[in-house]
Amino acid sequence: MINPLTLKITDMEICKLKDVPMQCSIIRIKTNQGIIGFGEIRDFASIKYCMMLKRQLIGQNPCNILQLFSQIKQFGGHGRQGGGVSGVEVALVDLTGKAYGIPAYQLLGGKQREKIRVYCDTDVEGKHSGKEMGEALKKRIDSGFTMVKMDLGIDMLLDIDGTLNIPVDYLKQMRNLSSEERSFGFSEGRLIPLMNIPHPFSFISITEKGFDILEEYIRQVRETIGYSIPLAIDHIGHVNVETCIKLGKRLEKYNIAWMEDCVPWFYTDQLQRLKNSVSIPICTGEDIYLKENFRPLIEKKAVSVIHPDVLTAGGMFETRRIISEAEDAGIATVIHMAESPVGCMAAAHVAAASGKNFVAMEYHSFDVSWWDSIVKNYEQKIVCDGWIKVNNKPGLGIEDLDDDVLKEHAILENGKLWISTEDWDNDWSHDRIWS
Repeated sequence: MINPLTLKITDMEICKLKDVPMQCSIIRIKTNQGIIGFGEIRDFASIKYCMMLKRQLIGQNPCNILQLFSQIKQFGGHGRQGGGVSGVEVALVDLTGKAYGIPAYQLLGGKQREKIRVYCDTDVEGKHSGKEMGEALKKRIDSGFTMVKMDLGIDMLLDIDGTLNIPVDYLKQMRNLSSEERSFGFSEGRLIPLMNIPHPFSFISITEKGFDILEEYIRQVRETIGYSIPLAIDHIGHVNVETCIKLGKRLEKYNIAWMEDCVPWFYTDQLQRLKNSVSIPICTGEDIYLKENFRPLIEKKAVSVIHPDVLTAGGMFETRRIISEAEDAGIATVIHMAESPVGCMAAAHVAAASGKNFVAMEYHSFDVSWWDSIVKNYEQKIVCDGWIKVNNKPGLGIEDLDDDVLKEHAILENGKLWISTEDWDNDWSHDRIWS
C-alpha cells in the first residue's frame, strides 16, 4: 500500500534514444516505495540539464510538486535549456498521480475533453514537388488526421539560382549543410555560427522568383489535399520580417492555418508587425520557458496562436497556466510535441485539462514504426485515427517502459541502457540568487 505522505525520491536514471524521430532522453525517478515516475528531457538537450537537479530532489517527497518546482526552476532556460526542469516536473506529476491513484489530468484541474485532436507534421526526404508533399499529407489525412503541417521555406530554394538575396559566402556555407544542421544550428555537437545568427541580422530575403516557386509548391499541395483541411507551415528560414510579410501575402489565398516561428519569439514588436500585416494567423512559443516569458506576446496580442512545448515551458502545471493566460486574451493554443510516448502523454494530459482555446497537439512520429512499443504492454496505438484518447490510469498512464525495445534504439553509455546519476548525489552549490 503506497503512502503518499512518506514517499521519498531515492534515485534518478536517464535513457538516451535516437530517431524517435529526434534524439530524446527519458527520465526515470525511483522512490522508497517502489513506484517509478517517468519524464522526458526535450529533444537534443544535454542530459546534464537534468542531472544537475538531482541534489535538489534526493530525499524529497515528489508529491510536493510546486515546492520542488520553485526550487529547481531557476536552473532552466529557453529552448533546450528548459529540458531538465520540465522533464523532472513531468516525472513528479507522474509519481504524484501514481501515489494517489489518479490520472495526471485530474491534478491539473480535471478533464475538459475526452480525446485530443492531433495534427501531423510531415516531411518528405530529398528534393521533391508540391504534389509529392501533397500525397504524403494525404496519406496522413486518409489515416484520420484532421489537421496537418509541413515545411515551406528557403531550404527549398538554396540550390536554385536567383531565388534568394543572400551574401555569397552564406549561400556557399548553407549549401554544404544538411537540412538537420540548418534547422538545429549545430553539427557534431558544435554550434554552426552562421545558423545562429537571428533572422533580422542574416540579410537573407526571398526574391520574386523564389516566391513564385514557393507559391507554386503550395498550390500543388492544395490541389492534392483540397482546401478544406487546415494546413500549417513551418521552417521558413532565417529571413527578415519584411520577407515573411511578403510571403504571407502571397499565401493568403491558400487558407494557411498558421505560419510558425517566422521571427524569433523574443522580437515581440516584429511578430506584432507581422501579425498586423497579413491575414494568416501567426504562431510561436516552442522555445519559451515559463509563463512570464509568454506574457509580452499575449499582452501585446503579437500572435494569434501560442505553441508551447511541455518539455521546454516548465512542465505540465506551467504549460496549463500558460494556456489559461492565452485563453483569457483570446489567443488559441496548439501544443508542440516531437518526442517519445512519455512526452506525448504529458502533453495529452495538459491538453485534456486545458480550456476552450486548446486546438490540437503535434505528432511527429507517423513513420516511426516502433514508437508505440516503447510503452510496455501497450494495448492500442497511442495516436489512433488522428486522436489521442487519454486513459484513466494513474499518472501519465504509463506503468512501465519496454527495456528490450529501448535497447534497440538507445545510445548506450558504457554498455548501459539506463545511465546512472550517482556522481551528482553529493554535488553542492550555493544556489540562492539574492543576498
